[in-house]
Amino acid sequence: MASITHNSDPGPKDERTGYLDGQLLIAMPGMLDGRFARSVIYMCAHSDEGAMGIVINRPAPSVNFPELLVQLEVIAPDEAITLPPKAGVVPVLKGGPVETGRGFVLHSNDFYIDNSTLPIDAIVSLTATVDILRAIARGAGPGRAVLALGYAGWSPGQLEEEMQQNGWLTCPADSSLIFDMPLESKYNSALRKLGIDPSYLSGDFGHA
Repeated sequence: MASITHNSDPGPKDERTGYLDGQLLIAMPGMLDGRFARSVIYMCAHSDEGAMGIVINRPAPSVNFPELLVQLEVIAPDEAITLPPKAGVVPVLKGGPVETGRGFVLHSNDFYIDNSTLPIDAIVSLTATVDILRAIARGAGPGRAVLALGYAGWSPGQLEEEMQQNGWLTCPADSSLIFDMPLESKYNSALRKLGIDPSYLSGDFGHA
């Protein structure tokens, strides 16, 4: 059963330039790790100590947000049909292969919990405590949100090595792509943000 913890901080946010906090990673067609094929990842933390991000274009299998609230005992089973309209449509994502039983909420910056919410950039924050689920369930949560089960993590230098091997492209994030766009459209839309026609890409892109 999925759980969401009372400690939301996945690691310190490094403010120095050259890091990818608040950027999108886009998997290249030649991505060797099948877990990340055609993935779009929102980067939550990146420093010389490693990196952490949330896959934003893969649905979690066989679960929706109201069912998850019942599983976590945020609401009673008979309350699922009386949730505020926004709560009923919060996407539940397969956020990555690490800690898949833990929930992470990416949300707009109009919601903040002291000592729990981590602002990532000007548009997105991360909260991983059950308090945000309670707030969403009673209509007092953020205006826009997605819930991810698990995350993607890299050890020091690992992401940089993968990028040197043409595993990833990067582009600026925008709120529409993170929160509003259908999951199946996000990969091609992210590529188009870089001016790339997805039909022209091949697994050999970037190699001499």
